[in-house]
Amino acid sequence: MSGRTWKICLIGSGNWGSAIAKIVGENVQHHPDFENEVNMWVFEEMVEGQKLTEIINTKHENVKYLPGIPLPANVRAVPDVADAVQGATILVFVLPHQFVKRICAQIAGKIAPGAVAISLIKGVDEAKGGLELTSTVIERELGLDVSVLMGANIANEVAREEFCETTIGCRSDYMGPILKRVFETPYFRVALTHDVYTVELCGALKNIVACAAGFADGLGLGSNTKAAIIRIGMMEMIEFARMFYEGVRDVTFFQSCGVADLITTCYGGRNRKVSEALVRTGKSLDELEAEMLGGQKLQGPPTALEVHKLLAEKNVVDKFPLFRNVHDICYNKRPGTDVLKGLIGSRL
Repeated sequence: MSGRTWKICLIGSGNWGSAIAKIVGENVQHHPDFENEVNMWVFEEMVEGQKLTEIINTKHENVKYLPGIPLPANVRAVPDVADAVQGATILVFVLPHQFVKRICAQIAGKIAPGAVAISLIKGVDEAKGGLELTSTVIERELGLDVSVLMGANIANEVAREEFCETTIGCRSDYMGPILKRVFETPYFRVALTHDVYTVELCGALKNIVACAAGFADGLGLGSNTKAAIIRIGMMEMIEFARMFYEGVRDVTFFQSCGVADLITTCYGGRNRKVSEALVRTGKSLDELEAEMLGGQKLQGPPTALEVHKLLAEKNVVDKFPLFRNVHDICYNKRPGTDVLKGLIGSRL
């Protein structure tokens, strides 16, 4: 017992948000330190002539983003984010990182005293003099203590209760075990660490490497090449973290948030899939995103763009050839064959 009762609100209801809603909705029913009802903010859409929130609240299924998976009846879809967060003391952010600032502006001043947040968002924003992690944006905009959850967690597999692991980065020895109770199940194993920045960086940077893996797949290259891309990508992730953040712990890269998530994302997931199609079809990223993702957003290309801006500002682009190549293929119309450019001479 934590000594207080926590009320949880999920901010986001896409594929991953709905899979997490299933876990959270089930877990709160088994722990007396959580309120039974879980609000889930849903961006209102019409699905076959009916509001998505109404479908979720009556059929207990997100038929658009997680079809075929029942959601617990205690998960309540709410179309107004300010209403959804009323009284909530644990805010779970699980929406595309491009929308975080806008949502924070809508709920600022409406959050319960003593609330905390946890971000499941894999992305970064550009900031003056560098990059800004999503957790930092939430901390600044809302004045909350923010933890992060990242791991090798493909949403549909988690929703089907296939065993996997995840990592929670939390600075507080008090909140860490509470957050672990929110998310851990027999099929969803949670590890705790204080290394918040590294956990979150892994979640963002691995999507760049997944794009490179997708380009290789689109070119018809084999397992040896993909393994090399994964290894070089991991080394660039570590090098980037050491270069721009203090207190990075190498052991964190061997948690689920690091090597496991990197491997999973390079073999499955939307960034790899769309990147493969980019090479095979020659269509634009915007076209492929609209055609292939059903309303979900790519994270790899925009992260590659923000990372490239920072590397260019620091004049260290050539120290990260894989990151550079992904950026150039996505934004400078370079051919997919450039994914391997400069890797032979790389010191990593």
